[in-house]
Amino acid sequence: LLGGGAARWAGRGTGVDDDGLARKRAAIEAALNFHRGILGDPLAVAAALGGRELAAIAGAVLAARQHKVPVLLDGFVATSAVLPLARLDARGLDHCRAGHVSAESGHRELLRELRLDPLLDLNMRLGEASGAGVAILLARAALACHAGMATFTEAGVSSTHD
Repeated sequence: LLGGGAARWAGRGTGVDDDGLARKRAAIEAALNFHRGILGDPLAVAAALGGRELAAIAGAVLAARQHKVPVLLDGFVATSAVLPLARLDARGLDHCRAGHVSAESGHRELLRELRLDPLLDLNMRLGEASGAGVAILLARAALACHAGMATFTEAGVSSTHD
């Protein structure tokens, strides 16, 4: 789905050591080599290389799109889970926003590839939806500001320039 191999996309996560990172990247490279014949098919790749949790995320995001529910993506794994949807339909993630960009290697580049601008860039790598938890507070504040803002007419602002 994305080129560059494991070294481009696989990072330390929550802090694996050098040996752990090497094992992680070797496992990814082996999987990519084994499945190289299907790498052009987003759903086949998701089925072969993703787990049930990634399929559940992708399914929930797809269902949200069908029901016109906005989605706030949290972190590299959640963003990776929806990549097949973007590959199947260029507008497949129009209802999604990136809550934040994590410190995980490749997340910033993946967001750029998907044309998703993160709401926050706090160098977080904790997981457990911590980035979305912070980003939702920002989104709620923006909505409250928007909903409570007076119109020019209500505020007595003239449309003429003096």
